[in-house]
Amino acid sequence: MIGIVIPAHNEQHGLRDCLASIQLAAGHPDLQGEDVAILVVLDACTDASAMIAASLGVATLTIGARNVGRARAAGADHQLAAGARWLAFTDADTVVSPDWLVAQLGLRAEAVCGTVSVGDWSPHGAQLERVRRHFAEHYLDADGHRHIHGANMGVSAHAYRRAGGFPPLALSEDVALVEALLAVGVDIAWSALPRVTTSARLDARAAGGFGDTLRGYAAGAQSGVVQLLPG
Repeated sequence: MIGIVIPAHNEQHGLRDCLASIQLAAGHPDLQGEDVAILVVLDACTDASAMIAASLGVATLTIGARNVGRARAAGADHQLAAGARWLAFTDADTVVSPDWLVAQLGLRAEAVCGTVSVGDWSPHGAQLERVRRHFAEHYLDADGHRHIHGANMGVSAHAYRRAGGFPPLALSEDVALVEALLAVGVDIAWSALPRVTTSARLDARAAGGFGDTLRGYAAGAQSGVVQLLPG
């Protein structure tokens, strides 16, 4: 069984598209009918996220941590207890490609770190073109990259357990997990094959994360300051 984990804190605006894309990926014929369990971890949600998941028949787990590391870990533990052999992670403002799971598994690695693309730069308004161009110039969307995104990760159950799972961090929990995987000798595929499209929104849920990095660059661009996007 493949277990998918999506942490969500008040993600009603993007969650429906996210889950619909995951359901499509879960039904890919190359998975040969393997069970795919989709789980939304509702972390201190006060919006309609729970109702959206229920309307699509997607299972949920409710916690009150307000911490993405704890949310991902709780979801992973739930999926492992249900018998998952592979864990795939994305974010609630992200749309995955139809072959997302097939691409992860096809790499035949113990863990996969994928890249992200941005589908809509319009939240950046007047700075749209500068931010888009900076991203295109400085982000390596190719095999061999060293980017780490919780929005596009996969790991075998065995490797996840060896590394100790996600730590309870409110930021960079994905980086910490990958560092732990490397420390115990896990084979990681740094691949651009598993495709996801994520948001360039300004109301980022994780302070200091991908959204804040883009917003920081937009502010810097006005004064000519160049900031590199994080891996």
